Amino acid sequence: MKVYLDYAATTPVKKEVLEEMLPYFNQHYGNPSSIHSFGRESKKVIDLARDRIAKTLAAKSDEIFFTGGGSEADNWAIKGVAYALKSKGNHIITSKIEHHAVLHTCQQLEKEGFEITYLDVDHHGLINLEDLRRAIRNNTILITIMYANNEIGTVQPIKAIADIAKENSILLHTDAVQAYGSFKINPEILGIDLLSISAHKIYGPKGVGALYIKKGTKIHPLLHGGAQEKRRRAGTENLPGIVGFGKAAEIAYNNIEEHTEKLINYRDQLINKLMGKIPYTRLNGHPTKRLPGNVNISFEFIEGESLLLSLDMVGIAGSSGSACTSGSLDPSHVLMGIGLSHEIAHGSLRLSLGDLTTQEEIDYVIQHLPPIVERLRQMSPLYEKVKGEAKSV
Repeated sequence: MKVYLDYAATTPVKKEVLEEMLPYFNQHYGNPSSIHSFGRESKKVIDLARDRIAKTLAAKSDEIFFTGGGSEADNWAIKGVAYALKSKGNHIITSKIEHHAVLHTCQQLEKEGFEITYLDVDHHGLINLEDLRRAIRNNTILITIMYANNEIGTVQPIKAIADIAKENSILLHTDAVQAYGSFKINPEILGIDLLSISAHKIYGPKGVGALYIKKGTKIHPLLHGGAQEKRRRAGTENLPGIVGFGKAAEIAYNNIEEHTEKLINYRDQLINKLMGKIPYTRLNGHPTKRLPGNVNISFEFIEGESLLLSLDMVGIAGSSGSACTSGSLDPSHVLMGIGLSHEIAHGSLRLSLGDLTTQEEIDYVIQHLPPIVERLRQMSPLYEKVKGEAKSV
């Protein structure tokens, strides 16, 4: 049996999305910047996709700008505001558990003379609003806090963060790549000025994303060249990708309640049954303020990469709290940020659920994961010591 539980990494393209994309590879292929009929037809479908995405955010169509993905949207939001407002100030506030697209962008800006405050989070992954207030300076120009964490699933109090930003006339950006499609998000009501989203997290194609930019927000372009996206983002548009993004967004928005209810049910089954069957475990992230499809559990006395490989041998795909598979021995910065030791962080597993997840798959994981953990623990001298001490009590 094959069980895919890594939807937070990427999702399959839905059949309806692919069908809508296909004609724009070899039938309707005009450059949207061209004035002839081929180009005008392409521009029309891009405008339709923009309208579809704007509707999901209760935003205006001219506030949606297409990008090459969520990482580009994050880069553009942060660098674009930093460069546009550097005469006003050079201080940016973020958190220690942001996606690397945010953290590495902030680190680059530090090299250019900007000052960055990295807020701590509590053991659930939530920022402290008073810490945020104390971090604000006269030269603070931007707060960038993710809507929901991609690793541990914790959902931040974005409305409260936005209220603090507005009280101090500071722009707010949120990376909503993981949250989009799981929650109905209205940037206007929440008080968000810039918001990043991506197609491949909602059953759309890879390589296309969008940045919501509230009308009137000062921001410099990240890419220079042509006049695409109202002269704000150069480059010939990814026509099939944008078409697919629009369709995927429409489907996600129309099915959001059903999608969320199903995933919460499966998520809670996994958390409760796995932690009930396996001792020496820890749930990472907030117990209730978390993404519907996110399960992140640390298993003491084992190493995450061994766990992933063992799961893969029985057909289960997940991800680890260790970056070993990407060539680094460092544990996840998110898990370290919530206070885990190196050893426990290395033994973490993220299972992320999606539209194709079934009850049979959930049962399969509950059946196979506990014995795998036990087998791996038998190789640990520390586990043997703990077991011996428990027997002697």
